[in-house]
Amino acid sequence: MPVERFDRRLSYFFLCALPFLLLVVAGVRALRIPGVYQGIGAVLFGAIVTAAWILGARVIASGAAEGRKRAVAGILLVAPWAIISLLWVGIGPPFQATLTENYMRFLVLLADSVIVSGAFVVLKDALSDIGERFYSTLGLAASIPAGAAYLVCISMSFASTAAGLHNKGTPSAGLSIDLYSVLEFAACVLTYLATAAFAAALSQARWLGRGAARAYVIASIVFIILLVMRGVSFPELSDASAPWYVRPGFVAGIPAVPWIMPFLLGVVVLRRAGDERFEKAT
Repeated sequence: MPVERFDRRLSYFFLCALPFLLLVVAGVRALRIPGVYQGIGAVLFGAIVTAAWILGARVIASGAAEGRKRAVAGILLVAPWAIISLLWVGIGPPFQATLTENYMRFLVLLADSVIVSGAFVVLKDALSDIGERFYSTLGLAASIPAGAAYLVCISMSFASTAAGLHNKGTPSAGLSIDLYSVLEFAACVLTYLATAAFAAALSQARWLGRGAARAYVIASIVFIILLVMRGVSFPELSDASAPWYVRPGFVAGIPAVPWIMPFLLGVVVLRRAGDERFEKAT
């Protein structure tokens, strides 16, 4: 038993640190060496799958119906960053990546936007099963339009890049930057609101401590303020502009960044599902 407890604790801390590690790994363009970045991605993806399984994902195979639902919600919240770890090593910002890499970038973002929306639906259902319906309903109400906005704005980028690939040139000029900016801004703000509401719901369900829930809410509010201060228009990113990592408003609006806190909530939910299985076993 002590070994299992140590493995689960190690898995928990590894998964909590993962999004921040991946931001660095994905941003270092020097890692984009054929044969190297694929190997790093495969190792990271394998480590995530293993850690998630140890932490609580295995409840799907042997737990009760309620436990399986929690495990599914946790897995879906973790999945977007697992996919990113596999495919984004060394991809860098869009202006550094090739057209083919950006095509893959937007394809991943498109898939992840659907996964996150589904994860919130499953999490809301799991919370309803134990009687928490107020904050989870608010979270779901914010997550549905957030997912729709993500789906449309990322589809625009994906279509533009696909047109560039087919034309063997630059991305299509048909992308409306103003419309994209409004949709992307709305998607990020609503995702932060959904995260704050679900953190409060997890606290009410006693799956998350009050202090931790308060930290999620405060962080969500801070990110929303940074976005508002930045403005609706998506900032320019190029060799001539300031680096993205010294622009807080820009960082808050990077499409994948609002999914970091839902990922961390997914880790908490996985841990809770695994804890209940362990308690019943002992």
